[in-house]
Amino acid sequence: MRSRQKPADQVKIAKERIAMLFNHAEQSAKKGRIEYANRYIHLARKIGMRYNVRLPSNYRRRFCRQCKKYLCNGVSSEETQEKGFLKIKCLNCSRVMRYKLKEYIAS
Repeated sequence: MRSRQKPADQVKIAKERIAMLFNHAEQSAKKGRIEYANRYIHLARKIGMRYNVRLPSNYRRRFCRQCKKYLCNGVSSEETQEKGFLKIKCLNCSRVMRYKLKEYIAS
């Protein structure tokens, strides 16, 4: 039987590309090009799915779980703190994501 896992060198390259795309997305969002950031996120997720690479939690928190758009505070999202939780509201689809404040600071 054929193994379902990709070779280790391909997985390593995929992780490097995902990290690079998230860095590009952050830089584009800082320059005000949110549509480029959304495209980079889309490509990074696609690479992760193709090579069966799980995205780290700090990357997963940078995009909306529902509409898969990049979350840039003040541009495409709003952040508020309530009772030990950080609430991030996506301005594209109005979804609210909650994270415990200790976990969010640690990552």
